Amino acid sequence: MDLSLAPMADGVQEDAVRRSIVHTALRLAEQAGSWDALHVHAVARELGMGLDELRRYFGDKDAIAEGFFDVADAALLAVGRQPGWAMLPIRERLFRAIMAWIEALAAHRRLVPGMLGYKMHPEHIHLQVRGVARISRTAQWIRETAMLSSTGLRRELEEAVITTIYLTTFSRWMVDSSRGAESTRKLLKRLLAIAERGALRLGFPG
Repeated sequence: MDLSLAPMADGVQEDAVRRSIVHTALRLAEQAGSWDALHVHAVARELGMGLDELRRYFGDKDAIAEGFFDVADAALLAVGRQPGWAMLPIRERLFRAIMAWIEALAAHRRLVPGMLGYKMHPEHIHLQVRGVARISRTAQWIRETAMLSSTGLRRELEEAVITTIYLTTFSRWMVDSSRGAESTRKLLKRLLAIAERGALRLGFPG
């Protein structure tokens, strides 16, 4: 056996276990009717593991929810591997990147508000901090996937605008009852068009 491959194999196995925990939690929460009704001990029992073993992968219930958002981040990053990606206009790359993140959550959309609500409990300040870090991290991945290479003040402005667009679109999607989330798609296209016009007025190309 090539021992140089052992760490990679261990990492793949760990990722598989983490995905299994997330998927089991989502399925049980759907069966229970809400994220709030899900109990971590039920997830452990369903998987045939003890809470101590599950804790090795996720420290608490919110961490499992973060694992679900990690799935969305992975979908966001994967969209950048599409053929001809670098040739697309910046606005189109941003649109596809943000929609890839959102669509990765679509199968369990009704659970998402409960996941976010859990963070907002007054006693969960540490989870709110985690949520802010998540937003910042995802916004950074959106920029990277869209291949934005600005620096300095322009980068800071882009980050603020992209974060606002991402959160506004995500908020609309959570209550969007239109077919295929068409209302969300139209909103995102409109916001990106406004942002592009603003960038051009400021003398920024693209």
